[in-house]
Amino acid sequence: MKFSAARETLLKPLQTVVGVVERRQTMPILSNVLLSTQDGKLSITATDLEVEMVAEAEVKGDSGGDITVPGRKLHDIFRALPEGVSVEFNLNGDRLTVKAGRSRFTLSTLRAADFPTIDEIGAKQTLRLNKPDLRRLVEKTHFSMAQQDVRYYLNGLLLETDKKRLRAVATDGHRLALSEVDLLGAATRDEQLIVPRKGVLELSRLLEGEGEVQVALGANHIRVQLDGVRLTSKLIDGRFPEYSRVVPAQPKHTIKADRNLFRQALQRTAILSNEKYRGVRLELTTNNVVLQANNPEQEEAVETLEVEYSGDAMEIGFNVNYLLDALAAVDSEQVEVGVTDANSSCLIREPGTERTKFVVMPMRL
Repeated sequence: MKFSAARETLLKPLQTVVGVVERRQTMPILSNVLLSTQDGKLSITATDLEVEMVAEAEVKGDSGGDITVPGRKLHDIFRALPEGVSVEFNLNGDRLTVKAGRSRFTLSTLRAADFPTIDEIGAKQTLRLNKPDLRRLVEKTHFSMAQQDVRYYLNGLLLETDKKRLRAVATDGHRLALSEVDLLGAATRDEQLIVPRKGVLELSRLLEGEGEVQVALGANHIRVQLDGVRLTSKLIDGRFPEYSRVVPAQPKHTIKADRNLFRQALQRTAILSNEKYRGVRLELTTNNVVLQANNPEQEEAVETLEVEYSGDAMEIGFNVNYLLDALAAVDSEQVEVGVTDANSSCLIREPGTERTKFVVMPMRL
């Protein structure tokens, strides 16, 4: 196996796949990447048995073959090489030599035959969408996924096809984010699947720029194909909660506020909130909201904000981080916060659209 390529040609695919390589591995081969050449094309594959990433690049002088080498070490070598240098790969026995200018690196290898790869996922349907739409869908929901929750089905993102739309829902039991985008062409069948947290985060790193994305849905896997990169992720086998029950249909009262002013006021108030519970109290009166937070040291922050509000006077507490995450995902200058009473969840959304919604449960303060 022998081939060469410019540093820049291989650095980008290596950067793409290296995030999948876990630092602490149960199987030594999982800290390696699979290099496979055929007809002047090199494919680089990384996997952690849950998520697999394959990136391709053009190479010269390809003699064909495949081998696995330590992924992070190869990536670090390429990062450290000077720009514009040509890099030669040569496999001798069980050692891979990487030459560039006056530098030479000899890497240990493991057999390609032992590297676990996912071949066919048995796709039941393939969806087509614009890349910016899929990016927006992930950006507006992923922060609400649970982390290491015993309810394993919450440690991921629900994707749901609905005729000509794709909907994403994430919840950690305390808050929920929902967003939907149009598909390019209708889905052949309506289905639900849960993509694990790592698959979602790796996908979000790939969605830069314009173009079209193909998303294949299988019984146990999802596969996303775009710009010479293929991401395959196992699905979480479980039933996602009935999320539509959680979203308040018609909150009784609505606060309309400038999103930036509201966000900045919350950020200031949060400085003196309890570091563990992050509670902040909203006191609502006509066209006015008073934000208040305090901590065990008896310190207090109070801020008054002018808003549009004509509902009942009430006090309601929230985790300030959840409010800030939702406001950060709103694109419009104005934001609407629907409230009913002190014991009901609030509904945060952009005025004039039902496409994206955020629900935050109240806290007792």
